Amino acid sequence: MKKVLLLFIGVFMILVTAACSDNASSTKEKKKSNKVTVYSPHQAEIINPIIKEFQDRTKIEVELVTSGTGELLNRLKAESDNPLGDVFWGGGAESIEAFKENFEPYKPKDDDKIPNTYKSTDNSWIGFSALPMVIMYNKDMVKENEVPGSWNDLLNSKWKGKIAFADPSKSGSSYTQLVTMLTANKDDGKNGWDYVSKFVKNLDGKVLGGSSMVYKGIADGEFPVGITLEEAAYRYISGGANVGVIYPSEGTSAVPDGMALIKGAKNKENAQKFLDFLASKDVQELIVKEFNRRSVREDVEGPNGLTPSKEIPLVDYDFNWASSNQDDVMKKFKDLVIGK
Repeated sequence: MKKVLLLFIGVFMILVTAACSDNASSTKEKKKSNKVTVYSPHQAEIINPIIKEFQDRTKIEVELVTSGTGELLNRLKAESDNPLGDVFWGGGAESIEAFKENFEPYKPKDDDKIPNTYKSTDNSWIGFSALPMVIMYNKDMVKENEVPGSWNDLLNSKWKGKIAFADPSKSGSSYTQLVTMLTANKDDGKNGWDYVSKFVKNLDGKVLGGSSMVYKGIADGEFPVGITLEEAAYRYISGGANVGVIYPSEGTSAVPDGMALIKGAKNKENAQKFLDFLASKDVQELIVKEFNRRSVREDVEGPNGLTPSKEIPLVDYDFNWASSNQDDVMKKFKDLVIGK
């Protein structure tokens, strides 16, 4: 009888333990995450107000990791077996496209307001803003009659060692600029590489470590000219800096910077909320008003004072080619820089 009683008690304890374990698991599952980890190459002046507004509205804590586009994408790839980030926000969309296997398709709530030009065909990324590339110059250092009006003007020997240009392996926007120059000069006999070879020689070994060093360097008088994002240049103009902007006569590009859901995100629901927020009309109007960025939404007007989009000469930028040939383009550029 004692054996039967002990057996009964043993079985009862096992059942109770299992039930408690199930309840604990259920409670754990019900407890929602209250954070989201965002990887971003954007500058603090863009990131901070947007993240603050998101946190105030949702009470979701944003953990931010910042660095250059290339460094963050390589980090993302290295972490693919155990993703530590949830959202990738910023960097040229073609750079994000090249790492698309590390992202999970997602359509934000207002996806229908974003033209196909500004999102991937399989929804692995969405555009955040449209970003024309420009030649920026310091008006105190460049005479009005010497302002470079074209890509070809940057080959003039008077600019040797005086052009601000970021390393395209570290800056997504710089990679876009490189492909834009290749495209604008594709008829040079070497698919643009003859031009780029001459351009690299005129850099005279000065390749900067990040995109922010370009517009800061020009505004601070370290460089008279350089290649940068339209919105970065206009932020300085709006702030009273004595700098100017030129859209190269051969044509430029207006590739969007992207945002995407990281595959295997541990805070997936919050990541989706953050992407919805970035694509919302409120935020898109904010980036136009505060940062002179061109929205990717059809229902948001462009910044006041900027050249209308239809008046900007554009090259026929092959987005898919830029993405699928990124490794080859990077290698050729590096070989030119080291003199191979």
